[in-house]
This record gives sequence, structure tokens and C-alpha cells, in this order.
Amino acid sequence: MTDMLVKLYTLPPLEAELAAMSEQGIRIRRGMPPEKHLVTSWVRHEFFEVWKSETEVAFAHMPVSCWVAVQSNAVIGFACYDTSAKGFFGPIGVSSTAGKRGVGRALLIATLHAMRAEGYGYAIIGGVGPVEFYQKTVGATLIDDSTPGVYDGMLGEEPK
Repeated sequence: MTDMLVKLYTLPPLEAELAAMSEQGIRIRRGMPPEKHLVTSWVRHEFFEVWKSETEVAFAHMPVSCWVAVQSNAVIGFACYDTSAKGFFGPIGVSSTAGKRGVGRALLIATLHAMRAEGYGYAIIGGVGPVEFYQKTVGATLIDDSTPGVYDGMLGEEPK
């Protein structure tokens, strides 16, 4: 899977995304250290062990580099950055029950805005799955010859 590059200085506005989520009773916010066990357990259950590992790294940062989507006091989505490498966005995931509601879009935009606020000019989306989503949402472009990139030689299985 290839990597993509995002210009953080041309991101869509964040406020409209947060308002759209709020109207659905969903809050997009930075994770808090006391929630680490809840979020990482949810990530492992919903997705992959390797994503759980990356999420643990995100919770070790200060400020925490994991954003969560919360509805009815439960996690329904997450997005991280600076986990596989500095300047990398991901992983990101939304529960199947919350799909098609704009949660992934809101998490992506909120997380990239956080990266911009920390001084990054660009973000790399590593090992991209839905290329069109990233192109359409934040104008991401493919990085030629970026497979396997930073993941070369990684121990264990490839994510499903």
C-alpha cells in the first residue's frame, strides 16, 4: 500500500465538521490519558492488534496524539498521528455502526488540524487504503515509490 502527502496549510475548516458531529450527538476530541485502556481495547476489538500498538504510542505523547469520536459515552471512532513515524497520520477507524455519518471525515480533519497546530506543514498518510477518500477530503496526493516505506521489515502479519 502506498503513502500519500497532505498539505496541512490548505485543510478544510474544522468548525463545520465539529458542528455537524455535534448535531448527531457525536463529540470529536483529543483522547485523555485515563482513557487509554478503553480506547486501545476498543481499537483491538474493532480493528487490529498492530493498530492497538500504534494507539498506545499516541497515548504516550503529550499532548496525546489520538483523537476520538464519542457518542453516548462510548468510542465510535479514532484517529492518531506520530505513531509509526514523525509526521505520519494514522491509523484511523470508525465502527461499522457509525459508518456513513461523516465521523471518519471529521476525525481526519480534526487530527490534521492538530498536526498543523503543532507546527507540521505536511502530513504523510502511511499505507493508505481508501485513496479516493483522502484525495476528496483533504486533497492528498500519492507518493511515488512509497511501498513498503517505513513499514519495510515490520515483524508479524500484514493488517487485514
